[in-house]
Amino acid sequence: MKKVLSLFSGCGGMDLGFEGGFDIPTSSTNPAMHPSGWYSDSVREGWTYLLPTSFKTVFANDILDYAESAWKNYFNTRDVDVESTFHKGSIVDLVKLSRNGQYVFPANIDVVTGGFPCQDFSVAGNRGGFSSHKNHQNKYVENNPTEETRGKLYLWMREVIEITQPKVFIAENVKGLISLGSAKEIIENDFRNIGDGYVVVPARILMAGNYGVAQRRERVIFIGLSKKALNPSVLPNILEGTLDIYPPSTHAEVPVGMQKPFVTVKDVFTGLDEPEFSSDKSQQTYSKAKHLKKGQGQTEVNLNGLGPTIRSEHHGNIEFRRLSQENKGRWHSELLSGKLQRRLTVRECARIQSFPDDYPFVFTSKESSGYKLSGSGGYKVIGNAVPPLMAYNIAKHLESLWDTLFS
Repeated sequence: MKKVLSLFSGCGGMDLGFEGGFDIPTSSTNPAMHPSGWYSDSVREGWTYLLPTSFKTVFANDILDYAESAWKNYFNTRDVDVESTFHKGSIVDLVKLSRNGQYVFPANIDVVTGGFPCQDFSVAGNRGGFSSHKNHQNKYVENNPTEETRGKLYLWMREVIEITQPKVFIAENVKGLISLGSAKEIIENDFRNIGDGYVVVPARILMAGNYGVAQRRERVIFIGLSKKALNPSVLPNILEGTLDIYPPSTHAEVPVGMQKPFVTVKDVFTGLDEPEFSSDKSQQTYSKAKHLKKGQGQTEVNLNGLGPTIRSEHHGNIEFRRLSQENKGRWHSELLSGKLQRRLTVRECARIQSFPDDYPFVFTSKESSGYKLSGSGGYKVIGNAVPPLMAYNIAKHLESLWDTLFS
């Protein structure tokens, strides 16, 4: 079992993907490219079970209350001691405790993962980049930015990597980081100069739809390999690109070779009851924000294509499941059968992100081990997450190369 230390964990999309052991729609699979070790039959028709990997999350961390509630409530059902595994708080504070000699991070870590805060690099935000207007506690700052502001928290992830010395680290952020000056090159160089050194594979933008996720979500991924642990004979192959550390695309708009067509929103919505007929609180819950003439989230999802990027900061303006003809809806015929004009439910957003249905995103403290999560919080953690299926592709590809990389 390979130990994973997870930072900026959110609700655990990356963690779940790295561990496997959950259902996905069968259309999201590609047995031709993954003939063994990936799939098993699910008890549900039209679904496939992703087999567990050799990775195990032994440490998870986030500062947000709703992330803690979601992570602990779900991973508690996966035979995880959530109270000792999940550490709520700022990564800055955790690193400072470690600097002072306290035992914080487990030993013998194999992989460090982390989606360091993206708001300052997103084209949808203020694009402060390294000069964030918020600190590591997510509170506004008036003074000059320091290494403790939100845009520089990757440096604290860097220090965790230096402390734990994993064989591999994987960092994730929004596509907008690539177009923000020299941010990508600065981050790559900072990651490269850790301890005895890391081979930082040039960052790449991965699109979730290329891995069977019904979503046009693009994220930049940084992967680093420990020079100390790496098999020297494979280094030239990595540098030349003949050994690709990134997973191959399994789905495409125009499939090539063994690729399959994109998975559509309609594919992943199959079998969902309308909110008023569902027993799933995550499916019962959706934003009641009215339709506006302009702005984000005022459009209807295209059932026959990829879904939009599920946003964490949408202020209730999550996209519509269906709109009337007057509001330029394409599925207004469904309204004639009595179905409502409404926005996406929390569960529909979760399915677009490839989360399994056994992950609850709306619950009260009475329904869990003292945790609670509102619909608003559910939307937020889903929108912040790495799609588990995309993370599974990264993990399984890395797993397949492990003995070659580190023999």
